[in-house]
Amino acid sequence: MAKLSQEDLLAQFEELTLIELAEFVKAFEEKFDVTAAAAVAVAGPAQGGPAAPVEEEKDEFDVILTAAGDKKIQVIKVVRELTSLGLKEAKDLVDGAPKPVLEKVAKDAADKAAESLKGAGASVEVK
Repeated sequence: MAKLSQEDLLAQFEELTLIELAEFVKAFEEKFDVTAAAAVAVAGPAQGGPAAPVEEEKDEFDVILTAAGDKKIQVIKVVRELTSLGLKEAKDLVDGAPKPVLEKVAKDAADKAAESLKGAGASVEVK
């Protein structure tokens, strides 16, 4: 069999479907006892020394009601505005603090909700 150039191989891979390509990668890994993910792990820092762990920027936040405060009725009203809870459910949430009011929301929505709750007299934590 003639040796294929890199361009020839890439042209052949372009014609494959994703499923066929995935099957090829699996067969390649089994035949040569390698994993495709290992190549990424090997490419460490270019400079000597350990790499500092990079902390991902969070894009989902939880708004936790830690305490209702003195104006419990106002806090219940705000909780109802922020969520689709009924009066009893909102009251139970406020009475059972600390509890999450909103989960996995965007930063701006979490900040806005926290400000609303703080404005009503509640203690809030955004995680």
